[in-house]
Amino acid sequence: MLELVTSGGWLMLPIILCSILAVAICVERIIALNPQKIAPRNLLGQVWGWLKNNQLDAKKLRELKASSPLGRILAAGLSNSMHGRDVMKESIQEAAAHVIHDLEHFLDTLGTISAIAPLLGLLGTVIGMIKVFTAIMLQGTGNAGVLAGGISEALITTAAGLTVAIPALVMHRYFLRRIDTIVITLEQETIKLVDALHGERKVDFTEA
Repeated sequence: MLELVTSGGWLMLPIILCSILAVAICVERIIALNPQKIAPRNLLGQVWGWLKNNQLDAKKLRELKASSPLGRILAAGLSNSMHGRDVMKESIQEAAAHVIHDLEHFLDTLGTISAIAPLLGLLGTVIGMIKVFTAIMLQGTGNAGVLAGGISEALITTAAGLTVAIPALVMHRYFLRRIDTIVITLEQETIKLVDALHGERKVDFTEA
């Protein structure tokens, strides 16, 4: 493996750094994007129980806000629920925008890695081929070792760049899809709370 890295030339260093960063981001996002931690299944039912029993106070709102991203959104809505449906929805949307921004943390970086890794490999290919043609100009086609070295460098960097880019792109798409699913869940839970508080429909919180 070390021999392959060495044969690929200096461009293997940024490609390897990209691979390390991509792995770190994937591990961090897999842990962070846990749907049960972001939107606990029974949280809305618990909040509704507090409301029905007149137990919701400033302390419980702080606990709710700190409990999870869904709790942060619900707390923002509940804090402004007395100002009417529209104000409550605006507060929820503002809090949700911050939550979604946090969910997408590092995904731009992962997407950038999936884009630049093959370009780095392509650059290595170009540099390797330049070395091949330079060797041919200076020494002719008789020195097979020099020619093979340049071609090897070109192929290794291309393969390395694609090896990093393909999994990074797959994981980037996967995380975006997971975030979309989580956002839909957050929307459903908050709509239930808004509708229940403002009496527009009967909500069954046993499904929350």
